[in-house]
Amino acid sequence: MGQIREMLTALRATARDMSPILAILAAFQLLVVGAPPETPGALLLGLASALVGLMLFVRGLELSLFPLGEALTDAIVRTGRPFWLLLFAFALGFGTTAAEPALAAVAGEAALAMVGDPAFPAAEAQLAALTAQIRYGVSVGLGLALTLGVWRILKGWPLMWFVLPGYGVVALVALVSDAPFVAVALDAGVAATSAINVPLMLALGIGLAGVLRSRNPLVDGFGLVVLASLAPMLLFLSAAFLLVGGV
Repeated sequence: MGQIREMLTALRATARDMSPILAILAAFQLLVVGAPPETPGALLLGLASALVGLMLFVRGLELSLFPLGEALTDAIVRTGRPFWLLLFAFALGFGTTAAEPALAAVAGEAALAMVGDPAFPAAEAQLAALTAQIRYGVSVGLGLALTLGVWRILKGWPLMWFVLPGYGVVALVALVSDAPFVAVALDAGVAATSAINVPLMLALGIGLAGVLRSRNPLVDGFGLVVLASLAPMLLFLSAAFLLVGGV
């Protein structure tokens, strides 16, 4: 009974979180379109499925991946071997990003746009390969970012040492170039951090800073997410320079 009550509570919380976007969609449907949906039954079924799916997804993360990530971080830190912690950080960043649905969507759309762009020498047959290259390239970038973020926490380095120069480079490239690769890189960096990996990165950073006596979880435990968004942008732009001779 306790588990059922917890799931009902989670379902109500998910419905509350979804209510603003549902209200906006309903208002535009009635006020702008001026007519009810053509298939209201299918629409309601889809909304109910999305609601239950989101609730189960979040609940599953809370029951499995979050505690597992915290326990692994604590166990690896206590071994006193930074290599295994850094390897775990890279594997966690790469694996969770490769499984990110938002990144898969951005990679697919970006590859489709590249194939249709006459300035980009790609054929329709290369669509799947381009999608995989973008997706796994960004995943490698995020894995490296998480590794760097963990090393920063271990060393106690200020976060701004990495954030300001990195975003400065991205902003400079965006100012001097109007090529589509810039926009793709920015979207890929944002899409790389979403519902799956952000909570795990927070658990890793806060758990690591909490285990280390000389670190403050509030000061040192956060910052992995911003590095995770930044690194794929820089990696994608660097790859664009190398592969196509500039962005």
